[in-house]
Amino acid sequence: MRIFSFKIITILFTCIAVLSFSQVQKSRAVTLMGSRFDITVVDSHEGKADKSIDLAIKEISRIEDLISEWKPETEISKVNKNAGIKSVKVSAEVLNLTEKALYFSEITDGAFDISIAALDKIWKFDDSMNEIPADSLIRKSIEKVGYQNIIIDRKNSTVFLKKPGMKIGFGSIGKGYAADAARELLKKNGVKGGIINASGDLSTWGNQADGSLWTIGINNPFKENIAEVLQFKEYSVTTSGSYEKFAEINGIRYSHIINPKTGMPSTGLTSVTVIGKDATSANGFSTSVMVLGKKKGIKLINNFPEFQYLLITDKGKIIKSKNFKNIYP
Repeated sequence: MRIFSFKIITILFTCIAVLSFSQVQKSRAVTLMGSRFDITVVDSHEGKADKSIDLAIKEISRIEDLISEWKPETEISKVNKNAGIKSVKVSAEVLNLTEKALYFSEITDGAFDISIAALDKIWKFDDSMNEIPADSLIRKSIEKVGYQNIIIDRKNSTVFLKKPGMKIGFGSIGKGYAADAARELLKKNGVKGGIINASGDLSTWGNQADGSLWTIGINNPFKENIAEVLQFKEYSVTTSGSYEKFAEINGIRYSHIINPKTGMPSTGLTSVTVIGKDATSANGFSTSVMVLGKKKGIKLINNFPEFQYLLITDKGKIIKSKNFKNIYP
């Protein structure tokens, strides 16, 4: 088995730019939701820019305190603790995000499933595996996975997991949602431009301090160069892939992204980058396409022309949607 690590998304910008019309562009890197966030804002002066970044950090931390499955007092942790026991009242925000996740489960026939949080960890991506787990172990690993057993009561704002031992988690769309939420909050507070980059899942708005568009490079992990350069104002870009963690067994690359229906890692694609108006949805599509594979994944996302994609196969072939360059600025 071999494990490789590649950084797929590169953000290209000037860290601090002060122009004649007194706009400042400032960036800060922080660890939130267990990942690196790079927050950049364009504001009237440096002190205000710092406060805007602080506001974004506070908003992302607030979301983590709602949806983290690792913090014991979050709403999601309470839902998981009461699996098979009782419904748990949640905020409208958590209810809406859960419904969003279930929407992706339905349109992908379960290829996307937040109840994969209950998956038994039989696959290892630490250079210790040299053979595929037994079929019996794979079947057992997904016994508590199944979005059909996530029951939402909108009237009473509750979530119930029907099976004891079930869990839900928002690792697949949570960081994208946080990037969107921080962007919207800063826009409401008058911040004219910025970019919230949640470890490659990012949302932008406005312009850079010098008036130019945001420039984003999509790396090619096979050639270690830029596969595509994007420029736009307000869009979101997310990437899912096996470029950071995968197991290679008998010449086949097995991604750390697991198919919730089969318990098998996804194969065939190295990375999926999706561009759209919000990172939450783009995240849902990038994860789903990775699991579905090239043929089924493209068939799915082509039904949603407001989202564009760039796929890189395990053989290094780059596949772009028909209107990939027409979606922006």
